[in-house]
Amino acid sequence: MQLIIVVILGTILGFLYGAYTDGFIFSTNICLFAGLTLIMPSLFHFQIKDIQLVWHYKEILFKGFLVNFVVLPLIAVLIGYFTNDFGISAGLFLLSVLSGGGMVMHWIKKSNADTSFGFLLLFINLVAISLSLWMLHIFAMYAAPHFGVSYESDISISRFTNAVVELLIVIPFIVSRVVLYIKPLQEWIQTYRKYISHLSIFIILFYLFGLQSSQLLVEIYDFEPELFAVALVAVIGFYMLNYLFSQWIYNLDSPQERAAFWHSITRYITLGLVISTFSSATFGVSMLLPIMFAYIVQIPLSVYIGHLNNR
Repeated sequence: MQLIIVVILGTILGFLYGAYTDGFIFSTNICLFAGLTLIMPSLFHFQIKDIQLVWHYKEILFKGFLVNFVVLPLIAVLIGYFTNDFGISAGLFLLSVLSGGGMVMHWIKKSNADTSFGFLLLFINLVAISLSLWMLHIFAMYAAPHFGVSYESDISISRFTNAVVELLIVIPFIVSRVVLYIKPLQEWIQTYRKYISHLSIFIILFYLFGLQSSQLLVEIYDFEPELFAVALVAVIGFYMLNYLFSQWIYNLDSPQERAAFWHSITRYITLGLVISTFSSATFGVSMLLPIMFAYIVQIPLSVYIGHLNNR
């Protein structure tokens, strides 16, 4: 409930700030901020020795890869095809290839799943961000003609890949290794991690929705208000199919498969919002719509599934 309030306040206040002021100009510093406050603390529990779990649970890893990088993208492509909007379909596809998220370890712990394996999956999925962006690039190349738009190589998502990987993976990982040697700082971050995470999400949402470019959502509402309903239905459909398929393919009696299940059910929404804002000039502002509605759908769905698992 607290996270829902944080999301709503950050979104509304940021949008109002942008509407009544000149708004913010996008800076890649927000990616670094997200990397240090949301991703870096998640890497504390990742130990190099955990890599041995890759071989031990290779079948589950393969199953997770199949779900997160084959099945879910195909579902997103299918749903996106019927939206008739390039931005919405791109936003939905981006969600489909960003596994896990800031809350995934909370749900893994709450469902008594294997946390060590969960942290390994979290690290693997972070490393796979470059693969996710490459898949988004390939999707755009083949989808653009269907929607009657152009996707030129000089404005493609591929030009952002190096910056995103550096700011969201490389630097946070290096910083996490340094902080591990500063025990008082590590303990302080872990003690107040929930509050740091919520404050970080609020700041990121306030900033992103306070951007000058985010105000273009008003024009979408004025000229194509139906896109809001289209995006909401598309996101609900995506999560429902995701849940049904994940529940079918994973053995939820296994602590390791429960961890993999949560990495498929939850999408890294805040990271998706950062990347979509980063690339809205390429795909259109409507790309933000599926990411916005994902907050509304994913959080209540995770709470519902969590209650089911605890019965």
